[in-house]
Amino acid sequence: MTSGNKQDNNKNIESIYPLSPIQQGMLFHTVYAPESGVYFNQCIFTVRGHLNVSAFEHAWQEAVKHYPVLRTTFVWEKLNKLLQIVCKSVNLPWVNYDWRSLSPIEQQDHLEAFLQADRDQGFKLNQAPLMHCGLIRIADDTYRFVWSFHHILLDGWSLPLIVKQVLECYQAFCDGKKFQYQASTPYRNYITWLQKQDLAQSERFWRQKFQGFIAPTPLIVDRPLTNSTLSHHSEQQIQLTVEATTALQSLAKQHQLTLSNLVQGAWALLLNRYSGESEVVFGVTISGRPPSLVGVELMVGPLINTLPLRVLVSGEEKLLPWLKDLQVQLVECEQYSYSPLVEIQNWSDIAPGMSLFESIVVFENYPIDESLQQQISSLEIFDIRFIEQTNYPLTLVVVPGSQLSISIAYNTSRFDADTIDRMLGHLQTLLEGMVANPQQHLADLPMLTASEQHQLLVEWNDTFTPYPQEQCIHHLFEAQVKKTPDAIAIVFEEQQLTYQELNCRANQLAHYLLTLNVGADLPIGLCVERSLEMIVGLLGILKAGGAYVPLDPNYPQERLSYMLADSQLPILITQQQFLKKLPEHQAQTICLDTDWQTFVHQSSNNPVSFVTSQNLSYIIYTSGSTGSPKGTMITHSGLVNYLSWCTKNYHVVDGEGSVVNSSISFDATITSLFSPLLVGRKVLLLSEQEEMTSLQVALSSGNKFSLVKITPAHLEILSHLLADEKVEIQTQALIIGGEALTEKVTSFWQRYAPRTRLINEYGPTETVVGCCIYEVNKNTFSGSSIPIGRPISNTQIYILDKQLQPVPIGVPGELYIGGAGVARGYLNRPELTTEKFIPNPFSDGK
Repeated sequence: MTSGNKQDNNKNIESIYPLSPIQQGMLFHTVYAPESGVYFNQCIFTVRGHLNVSAFEHAWQEAVKHYPVLRTTFVWEKLNKLLQIVCKSVNLPWVNYDWRSLSPIEQQDHLEAFLQADRDQGFKLNQAPLMHCGLIRIADDTYRFVWSFHHILLDGWSLPLIVKQVLECYQAFCDGKKFQYQASTPYRNYITWLQKQDLAQSERFWRQKFQGFIAPTPLIVDRPLTNSTLSHHSEQQIQLTVEATTALQSLAKQHQLTLSNLVQGAWALLLNRYSGESEVVFGVTISGRPPSLVGVELMVGPLINTLPLRVLVSGEEKLLPWLKDLQVQLVECEQYSYSPLVEIQNWSDIAPGMSLFESIVVFENYPIDESLQQQISSLEIFDIRFIEQTNYPLTLVVVPGSQLSISIAYNTSRFDADTIDRMLGHLQTLLEGMVANPQQHLADLPMLTASEQHQLLVEWNDTFTPYPQEQCIHHLFEAQVKKTPDAIAIVFEEQQLTYQELNCRANQLAHYLLTLNVGADLPIGLCVERSLEMIVGLLGILKAGGAYVPLDPNYPQERLSYMLADSQLPILITQQQFLKKLPEHQAQTICLDTDWQTFVHQSSNNPVSFVTSQNLSYIIYTSGSTGSPKGTMITHSGLVNYLSWCTKNYHVVDGEGSVVNSSISFDATITSLFSPLLVGRKVLLLSEQEEMTSLQVALSSGNKFSLVKITPAHLEILSHLLADEKVEIQTQALIIGGEALTEKVTSFWQRYAPRTRLINEYGPTETVVGCCIYEVNKNTFSGSSIPIGRPISNTQIYILDKQLQPVPIGVPGELYIGGAGVARGYLNRPELTTEKFIPNPFSDGK
């Protein structure tokens, strides 16, 4: 109520009655989040012509006198129930401004500042009136009008009713005539009608409707709103073309549907595609004007209600029958349109304090634009704009007309503008897809815009880069031997081999293996500890044309036994100390330490083999976390592509090489072992004993390694070991892979190794070590997971839904990988022709 003494206030009371359910909700959200500006509405339009300012203001003041709801205030403190009080009279706050001296740009800046300040000021719900007006002159015959009001007073249906009467009153005043407002039923009659409704019947309906629904549909592309996050709202809008709008109207009319049915269906599909859930729930606003209530069509006040709509989305269903079922469900719900949303939520299985839904669809059945534009011939009213916000993170508002207008009001703390822009594009594509083929299945409806689909499938996968695809990995090594024969290739403890020495020893082993009929694609086991012999054995197998199968001697006997039996190795290269430890097997064994004299007299020249880049280079067994371990068959072509990319993008030639601090049974070792050997740099093998301590010493000794490949878990351990040392790490790059990487792990290195690149490298075994990377910087992803990044050369990355269709940016799906690095398949498992990998979406396409 207006300020003054209590006796005067009591004299100014016309009536008192309870709040409607929708008013209760609006009051709650306004009182408990006054800074949010929730339910503060603004209607802005331009008036051109010879406006009689005093008559215009008089007409609005008359509207306040006529409609009781515009003189209403609300009380709730120290009361058992919420009440609204209608005052007998109130003064409508009104301001006039003259901005004719400002440029058009300055006028627009001033207007936006004025609107924001108006919203920031808000309304006090216990002081009437909860509306005010501003008239701004921007030219001699042009004005901008701002009508601000709290949504607790009015719904969308009411606005054109008021505007029509205001403009007619204005015209009468200008003509010197007395205007008689059209009689209308007061809002309190609606409150009386509500109190007569059967809530018990409503409860039975809603309990059955939401039985088993326990969590709101996730929006997926949003950020969680924390208690410390300030809530601000913004809005984006699109308009369909006249042709597209006409086509939608024709589709609806032809199949006895409505435009609102089509929009609600499109929104359900969008939520389904975003969330991946077969059942989605969102809010729909209904007019709430029951035909049984006399005079309801001319009643001014908030009669709308928001009801939850639970929609089952099955890709196998056809569009038109599904839309008709949706229409039937809406009709059923509207029979209980009087149901308070807070009670529906209490009747559902949703946990207390959790919302049934986080998005609502508002379809304006009575657009104010037409009411404004059809009135006074002496005035032109145009450029109509609404600013409104609900307490929901997402509000979809659809306004019909010759061009269907679709806008999304959103919480800027939860959504980026680009996300909303894409969402509008997806909604438009879904609607246009309905028109294009109404007979199609839901799964076949397109959602991505043409530009987004091109971006996802083409632009971000345009990774073609020339590489020596006809070469095998040992051919590239042999070419490097010719360039740097005397350079140190391998160092282990006190031992080392030059490129020439390493090549000669590997050749001798290869020639011996050739005498045992080793050839293309033949799996050869390699079970040795980290040593010079390990590298000789590995290269010897490759040079003979075989595919090495790494067997870590530290593996459990059960796993080794499985791998030996599954791979059916004809030859196993090992060391004397492991002969008695290995499980029973049928392979011929060669001990590199004790059998060397057997093949030391073999030729040290590069052997000639008929192996091509399409033959196997190695077979490495998966972890078995998704079933039995599978022997993944990697070709030379895939390995060469990866390593060619590594040496270039990790600038391996600019450093001193790398360290090998992991087992060759772990495919991450490929990076640190092979990439230096292709550019003439050194590989330092660390002893398996005290491995992390050795790595600590290596990094803190001033070595300028080209790269160090390491898992996040080991990197975190290493940061603790180095925490007290006051040395600057000289390593060019830390290549981190094997597990999910978080900012917690990288923060130490960002501070204490500022010159070291931190690169998150992701890739399943099936894609040759790594298929995409993300370089961490200091300004991103604080406190969160690091993205997996973009695909490397000649690799394609697709994130697909259950129907194998690309998902939008930011929406989770399953990762599908293609290109030069994809494995040939699994050893002895021809039935596994494809593999789905873990869900892991791109972040901002990077």
